[in-house]
Amino acid sequence: IKCPWKKLYKSCQRFDLLNTFYQASGQWQQALETAEIHDRIHLRTTYYNYAKFLESMGDKMQAITFYEKSDTHRVEVPRMLQDDTSSLEVYVNKKKDKSIYKWWAQYLESQSKMDAALHFYELAQDYLSLVRVYCFMGSIQEASQIANATGNRAASYHLARYYESHDDLKQAVHFYTRAQAYNNAIRLCKENGLDDQLMNLALLSNPEDMMEAARYYEEKGSHMDRAVVLYHKAGHVSKALELAFSTEQFSALQQIAEDLNENSDPALLARCSDFFVSHSQYEKALELLVAAKKYHQALELCLTHNLTITNDLAERMTVTDSKDLSKEARNELLERIADCCMRQGSYHMAAKKYSQAENRVKAMKALLKSGDTEKVIFFANLCRQKELFIMAANYLQSLAWHEDPKILKTIIQFYIKGKALALLAGFYEACAQVEIDDYQNYEKALDALTEAFKCLSKAEDTSGGQQATRLAELQHKITLIKKFIHMQRLYSEDAQEAALLCEALLQEPQLDPPIRIGDAFGFLIDHHFLFHLIFFLFLKLLPSQKIACYISQTSLQALQSKMEVLQGPGSRAGVADEDEVEEDL
Repeated sequence: IKCPWKKLYKSCQRFDLLNTFYQASGQWQQALETAEIHDRIHLRTTYYNYAKFLESMGDKMQAITFYEKSDTHRVEVPRMLQDDTSSLEVYVNKKKDKSIYKWWAQYLESQSKMDAALHFYELAQDYLSLVRVYCFMGSIQEASQIANATGNRAASYHLARYYESHDDLKQAVHFYTRAQAYNNAIRLCKENGLDDQLMNLALLSNPEDMMEAARYYEEKGSHMDRAVVLYHKAGHVSKALELAFSTEQFSALQQIAEDLNENSDPALLARCSDFFVSHSQYEKALELLVAAKKYHQALELCLTHNLTITNDLAERMTVTDSKDLSKEARNELLERIADCCMRQGSYHMAAKKYSQAENRVKAMKALLKSGDTEKVIFFANLCRQKELFIMAANYLQSLAWHEDPKILKTIIQFYIKGKALALLAGFYEACAQVEIDDYQNYEKALDALTEAFKCLSKAEDTSGGQQATRLAELQHKITLIKKFIHMQRLYSEDAQEAALLCEALLQEPQLDPPIRIGDAFGFLIDHHFLFHLIFFLFLKLLPSQKIACYISQTSLQALQSKMEVLQGPGSRAGVADEDEVEEDL
């Protein structure tokens, strides 16, 4: 057909209108090609229209093909073949489609062919129709098995209605429950006094049904704890609490209190807290007081009954919104929380709360009690407060600082940052004493005392004149130690002179503790022992020769004089016999 509209439709790309034109003019092949290539949005409609055309032409087999392509075969094919039941049955068995199975089962049911209908309902998995047909046939056991096995809500509901109509209340309640038709099950329980089942059903149902069940229990006057729970579950917390208080339902009240939080009515929270306090449930009362923002009462409860403040509880009592409390009141509350934490030994939490209350001195004291050296050092460096540096340095002195150079260095730094030169001088004195007592290292002790003297000289005199006395004592110690070090160094050059200096040093007043008397006497003992040993070695190595051949006369005379002093009066002059020397040694 020549038509100017086709060219126009194509040039405008209106393939939908072109498709419609082909269908109207009976050009189905061109219509199908246009739909498949250019107008796919109307493809299924085109297939359907072509199938209707084929059906009108009597070509049912081809019509079935295009009904299937248009996805309308589940309705159109049974309709088209309803007068040809044999062909329809063949088609149903061939397609194995649930919707077609269901249509065929309904058709068989309408023909009173119940057994065949049940078969196809089962193939279609139409459990409601199966239960309905079994109930109609009186096969209740089979219907119950299907409803229980499949859990189909519609099937269970139909069976529950059947049992209710036949006064089998137990089975009716059971299948109403499986159908989740709780209002029907609750209705039966209320009408027939099935109180135990009623509670379980009400907990599964919606709030409206819960309220109905709760009112039922309340009006009946029995199982008041159940009424409280149901009012609570339905969202009527105030009603639940009123009923719990009036009937003293302690266990039910505990369950309600578990769901109370900061968003609940503060009056209800406070009332519940009082109830728990009266029944010695202090921890639960504490939780409710905190939720009601009654922080001071909560702290009083902690102090009175020695309750532990957990980290979570302390954080919940920390007011962050300035609208709730003024800054002064907030700091006071934080300090009270910290005081409670200190009493129970939670020093880290106490330090945190003191710090939040801007009381850094108490925060440092809490950290010092905790013994956490790393946090003490960190907090002192963080706050950079003179007093905190001094407190931290004093604490570090209580540790084994002489075994850890890092701690020793930190102590010095903290005293310097805290501008506590007098305390630093005392620490240097302690360092000097450790060097003397533990290591007999008088040179390092002298260095430490020199630093102590420098620090004390620069420090402000706040002791009322005692600083001058300390400086004089330090100078005296430095002088004595210098003499002792000089004596030790001189020994390698002139042992005799060093020994004489040591003897003179022992006559100094207040020698100990700057120089331990034992160290001075030990020096003399070592000196004399070494002298005696040298003489013995000469006799041992040169037994048959004259010592005068190797030692000058002056030295020999000095040696003999020394030996006479060591051996005491009555000893023979000259060189001692070897055996006598060994006895002396």
